[in-house]
Amino acid sequence: MSTHINAKEGEIADKVLLPGDPLRAKFIAETFLENPVCYNQVRGMYGFTGTYKGVRVSVQGTGMGQPSLSIYVNELFRFYGVQKAIRVGTIGSVKDDVNVRDTVIASAAFSDSALLNQRFGLLHFAPTADFKLLYTAYNKSKELGLDAKVGPVVSSDRFYDDNENWKLWKKYGAIGIEMESAELFTLAAEFSRKALSIFTVSDHIVKGEATTAEERQSTFKDMMILALETIIQED
Repeated sequence: MSTHINAKEGEIADKVLLPGDPLRAKFIAETFLENPVCYNQVRGMYGFTGTYKGVRVSVQGTGMGQPSLSIYVNELFRFYGVQKAIRVGTIGSVKDDVNVRDTVIASAAFSDSALLNQRFGLLHFAPTADFKLLYTAYNKSKELGLDAKVGPVVSSDRFYDDNENWKLWKKYGAIGIEMESAELFTLAAEFSRKALSIFTVSDHIVKGEATTAEERQSTFKDMMILALETIIQED
């Protein structure tokens, strides 16, 4: 048992999906997992374990932003033996050909977060996804008939970007802006684990288009199925 997750030993699978919204964690568990059991409700951050196509999988909410995700992923890696982690969340597109409700798979994560500076100082670490998970997810997206877009994303600490930093990130190839993946990929590197992020485009920063809060919480099923199909594959 850890500080923020009160699961007992063995209650969490070694494969975990990581939505930021705890209600999305609940939705995934109740919609896709067989016999889901809730192992965590501390601070309302739901965690569930069940099976998907006969494979044991957990889903754990992480909250918004890299500091919040860092707490939960640290504890999952340190205390519960999690080996594979896939973030499932929303992203704001900055590319003209990546539209609202499209599926995005992150190959890497740029970031403006001080978390990287605290670790590396003047050195520059490049947080990247696990290649095999990325390769599997891309191939699975084709099997599922999804036109998934693959490329680097930005993990920003600022949701409201009044300085429009997204324009510089776009110039250097970013697909969109989210808030967690750089820390997930960095922790995976530190603990020698495998991590990936899969998103649904919830809004388009350039075009000014957006989905509703309800859609973000309880729909966007394509990315959920893609993440589940990816995480259950054998190494």
